[in-house]
Amino acid sequence: MRINGESVHDLAFFSGIEPDPELTVSEWADKYRKLSQKASSEPGTWRTARTPYLREIMDELSPYSSSKEIVFMKGAQIGGTEAGNNWIGFVIDYAPGPMLAVQPTVEMAKRNSKQRIEPLIEESSRLRSKVRNPRSRDSGNTILSKEFPGGVLVMTGANSAVGLRSLPAKNVFLDEVDAYPGDVDGEGDPVALAKARTRTFARKKIFMVSTPTIEGRSRIESAYENTDMRKYHVPCPECNEYQSLKWSQVKWPKGEPEKAYYSCEICGHEIYEHKKSWMLEHGKWIAENPGNSGKNIAGFHLSSLYSPVGWFSWADAAILFQEAKQNQEKLRVFVNTVLGETWKERGESPDWRRLYERRETYKIGTVPKNVVFLTAGADVQKDRIEVEVVGWAEKKISWSIDYRVYMGDTSSDEVWFNLDHLLNESFMHETGVNLQIRMLAVDSGYNTQMVYDWVRRQPLSKVMCVKGNARQQIILAHPKSVDVTKRGKTLRRGVRLWPVGVDTLKHEIYGYLRQPKPLEGESTPFGYCHFPEYGEEYFMQLTAEEIVIRIHKGFKKLEWQKIRDRNEALDCRVYNRAAAAFIGIDRFADIDWQRMRMELGVKTKQVSSENIDTSKKTDGFWKQRKDFWS
Repeated sequence: MRINGESVHDLAFFSGIEPDPELTVSEWADKYRKLSQKASSEPGTWRTARTPYLREIMDELSPYSSSKEIVFMKGAQIGGTEAGNNWIGFVIDYAPGPMLAVQPTVEMAKRNSKQRIEPLIEESSRLRSKVRNPRSRDSGNTILSKEFPGGVLVMTGANSAVGLRSLPAKNVFLDEVDAYPGDVDGEGDPVALAKARTRTFARKKIFMVSTPTIEGRSRIESAYENTDMRKYHVPCPECNEYQSLKWSQVKWPKGEPEKAYYSCEICGHEIYEHKKSWMLEHGKWIAENPGNSGKNIAGFHLSSLYSPVGWFSWADAAILFQEAKQNQEKLRVFVNTVLGETWKERGESPDWRRLYERRETYKIGTVPKNVVFLTAGADVQKDRIEVEVVGWAEKKISWSIDYRVYMGDTSSDEVWFNLDHLLNESFMHETGVNLQIRMLAVDSGYNTQMVYDWVRRQPLSKVMCVKGNARQQIILAHPKSVDVTKRGKTLRRGVRLWPVGVDTLKHEIYGYLRQPKPLEGESTPFGYCHFPEYGEEYFMQLTAEEIVIRIHKGFKKLEWQKIRDRNEALDCRVYNRAAAAFIGIDRFADIDWQRMRMELGVKTKQVSSENIDTSKKTDGFWKQRKDFWS
């Protein structure tokens, strides 16, 4: 049988050797990607039309694009990570080669592999046929490694130098880069280490995705500013003029954020949520810095205001803003995760005189009734140890209980006996209960071996050894084991050293110190700091640093700089906050606080004793928190 002069057998042969049609990443996703119920609220066939703003981003990741780096600074709820997962599927199926995918930590990489990558492979017959079943012998398929014909996908955390230098990679996916540590195992910036894996590949692709954090410290912002800086413009349904969505144009009737709408900045027309799908469908990316287009680095910025109908609405954003506007910490989260913008820290230090003038009359060394537990932070100098004891309650509200200076040569044992006594000391709570310090954090930056030697003698449940890390963005990183030497010999048991994100904590503490004193009848603001009648010197030390902006290698960089000689009170407060984080203050739910209050004998309005499981005694409760960090 012949068709147009060619035999059927010849046609079959030539169709078999004909190359696959060229596909972009978005076309591949529309044709082959299936969303699993395990990983998506909208399972089924992927439709780029649902998030049309992702099309150009994904297509820049295609081999046919000249861009070598693609930077995506974004808000939450817009599908950025799924765009990266579509690229992973495309590479496995259509453009094989070595690929590296990096999450902030190894644990997050494992979780992402189980919750997103494995369903990505299982739900697609094309991918399933190329990545062998992990239960088969020599499958090459593990939690952090997926082999496929012509390539391998290696997943790791930005906290693992070994993982970042594990293989040369043609493609690198860097997810949530603003959550990466500043330095990994002393080998440098994890983003730089990951990018170095691509040096031998001429046609490399690097995809950086993240919600931003603090201006001047945000990796994704610095990377975005080095691109052509594209923003998504959508037309107004009324006047058809294109504009990028801005928070200033989201309006609502007073006291009714659930009725939020978007006001066109050209004609003022009130645009409601149901019109958003049409606007997104007809939108387009416009470069605001086209002069950088020759760098082969494409940059995209998108806020959650573009989130598709049914995911995150303008009303959702308005409600979140109403809840956050009186709380600096929540407001920063709103700016980062909803607007997709960096948080602009105020550079000047809080006014120490204002803090001095709003001192309170509770007696130094006694514990006001609202305090639930105590921490201590110790700063070690050559000739003294300075310690602050702090009480904590819900909403991270704090009371300074006492501030002590133990004079003495810190290279000898005598001055350290003062800390032994402090750990055994009881502080009288207003209810009549005696409270002891739950956790003391001592800095190891000075006289390090003496600090280690003292910490070794203390129970792990009472003392933690800390080391400040200015570039670390999380409050506490997982501890490292360090050796302890004495008279030149390494002792049998070392010390657990906790890296503390000191810059992050100073930002937080300064935000709390700027809170105005609540008026009579008002609730106490989140993070508010109470102080007894200390002298002026304490408040000058507490506010002894400010933020300065320096230009480093062409980029803005924020640094903390002393404006007064003494800053020990600020350091002690930072270590107290780290100790509170160790105990679990960032994870406590209302029921935890209520249980602790019941154990102190303090009644709460929210819950009666009949609703509290008092069989969980204090010791067991705190042991559970200690075990979490072990």
